[in-house]
Amino acid sequence: MSLKANILFVFADQLRACSVGYNGEEGVSTPNLDHFARQGAVFTNAVSPFPVCTPYRGSLITGRSAISLGLVINDIPLSTTETSIAHACLRSGYDTAYIGKWHLDGANRPAPVPAGPRRQGFQYWAAANFDHNYDHSVYYEDSQAKTWQGFDAEAQTTHAIRYLKARGGSKPFCLFLSWGPPHHPYRLVPQRFLDMYDPHTIEPRPNCPEAPREDLWGYYAQTTFLDEQFGRLMAAVDELGLADQTIMVFTSDHGDMHGSHGVYKKQWPWDESIKVPFLLRYPPLVKPATQCRFPISAIDVMPTLLGLAGVPIPDTVEGVDLSPFVRGERNDSPESVLLMNPCPFGIGDPRSPDQVPTYQGMRMEYRGVRSTRYTYVRTIDRPWLLYDNQEDPFQLANRIDDATYAPVAVELEHMMRTHMAAIGDELLPKERYYQRFDIHVDRRGKVIGLIENPYDRLG
Repeated sequence: MSLKANILFVFADQLRACSVGYNGEEGVSTPNLDHFARQGAVFTNAVSPFPVCTPYRGSLITGRSAISLGLVINDIPLSTTETSIAHACLRSGYDTAYIGKWHLDGANRPAPVPAGPRRQGFQYWAAANFDHNYDHSVYYEDSQAKTWQGFDAEAQTTHAIRYLKARGGSKPFCLFLSWGPPHHPYRLVPQRFLDMYDPHTIEPRPNCPEAPREDLWGYYAQTTFLDEQFGRLMAAVDELGLADQTIMVFTSDHGDMHGSHGVYKKQWPWDESIKVPFLLRYPPLVKPATQCRFPISAIDVMPTLLGLAGVPIPDTVEGVDLSPFVRGERNDSPESVLLMNPCPFGIGDPRSPDQVPTYQGMRMEYRGVRSTRYTYVRTIDRPWLLYDNQEDPFQLANRIDDATYAPVAVELEHMMRTHMAAIGDELLPKERYYQRFDIHVDRRGKVIGLIENPYDRLG
């Protein structure tokens, strides 16, 4: 009996879709990713539905929405009662491994993630809950504290290659490699990559009032650094003869605004925040240069990978198995994916006594949808954004008050409500979610406490 397909999932932290070379929007050098894109499928509408690290990562490995998981803000631990992609693979005879940044084990970021249920089914472990000290990054192999030698993304890639080379051929593997860059501190990258870019010549995007050139300098350098590491990994997979047996993916957990629309970092529903690169190579089933234009959300990734690999999909999954559409067997793909930010943080005036995050006079709890063509968003106060992304790719013209787009808004509102109903979601004030999941935060919205046994809080 032939082995099931291996799964090799590689993802960056805070890399937006527009800042990779093959997209052609910005002057970022990513020759290895460009080559990889030509070898398999490019998902042109890959969406981080809740563009924050912990919510994305929980949805990624469980196929469930952040609301369903209770991961409504950063630094909440994922319950040990959930079923992950690693659990599903273990049941089908896989070896499972995780290398790099985890960020699913609560607010104590430097603490080790102990062996057992909190590793969510990943057997081999060389990871840390959270560490962005890229040139002096601590991790744990089993339960032993170690430091990645040199810059961590390079050392982590070397570790992943060693893992692949040391394996026997008796079982398929599911390996996740999670890099910290291109997340700030942006300038923490080998100097030779900074030397590749001149910050004075970096052009702002059309929707950016003024480019933060110093930040983008490091961001682009870190992205090219990661591209080199991905090239090393891709070469190892090919040299080991694993390419035809391995579903290999490159993506990111969310984007980074970098001044577009006058805002920074993540959480926002604009494309610079929610759209991520997503490349998939699996030669037996996916033709080279395939363009997948249908939306794919973080909750769809787990079932799609399992569908391609032939692994049974757990009943707990809320996402869609898109593998038939990737293989070209069907063309009735879903029209849209849900966007959300139930508990915004770090937005508005931190001195505000009620800690309510506001933007342009609105509370920033929002829901919306991103379809192939449109973006629609309403805050808890009122409808907010409507963009025709086909006619307006930089989202410069908000059509929310344009009467000619009123029928489109009605249709998108219905799509949004349908998505919400499917997971039992409501557009509530963030305080309601803090109460529901017993979350305690400081003035900036950072988690400072949970219930006594947080890992069983949803069990």
